[in-house]
Amino acid sequence: MPGRSVKAAAAAGAAVVAAGALTGCGGSPKVGTAALVGDDRITVTTLSQTVRDWRKQFRADPRANELRANPGSPAPQLAGESESDLRGALTLLINFRVAGEVADRTGVTVTGAQVDRAVVSLNKQGGAGSITLASGLPRAHARDLARLVATQVAVMQRFGADLNNELSPATQQAGQKWNELFRSTADAMDIEVNPRYGTYDPGQFEVGPVRFRLSSPDSGTRGA
Repeated sequence: MPGRSVKAAAAAGAAVVAAGALTGCGGSPKVGTAALVGDDRITVTTLSQTVRDWRKQFRADPRANELRANPGSPAPQLAGESESDLRGALTLLINFRVAGEVADRTGVTVTGAQVDRAVVSLNKQGGAGSITLASGLPRAHARDLARLVATQVAVMQRFGADLNNELSPATQQAGQKWNELFRSTADAMDIEVNPRYGTYDPGQFEVGPVRFRLSSPDSGTRGA
């Protein structure tokens, strides 16, 4: 499994090739809902508890701190529940669901054995639990992350990737197809994010920050 492929999947929900332009989408789910992914509801309570669990585990895992920190920069501050922590967790919870739909669309079945192999690969790269923490979710989601990675690998293989050579044209092309399919699948899934967290951007595979609008004496409103 290509290392950079795994790293991209863990960080943003899967990409070998850089994502395209912003497209933006989102809506206003009912009270108590953090996001709707089709008919699947992620509650505010679930998201908040997920981040609380993550914060507690992340503090106690030096390897996760090392993996998450940028080169030459300190690990993220954990003084309070930050908006970026909530967005990061929600991004992956959404992307797990999108990846499942991508598998269905391509006729790929990800088996437990394939997930096991992805866990082994993540363990070799720093530990599945630590990588999951570095990605923004508690260890309980390690197999969910491994399933996302296994799904990406299986779909890229379906598109002709040579996973023994991540720099080969075939692998790069398969990565582009994965990105395109992930984006189009997310677009078709009617993903709605509670405005308090931001909006889900299929082009970037993530929940982007809230965009505030400020009043203006001349026009009434203006973009922040």
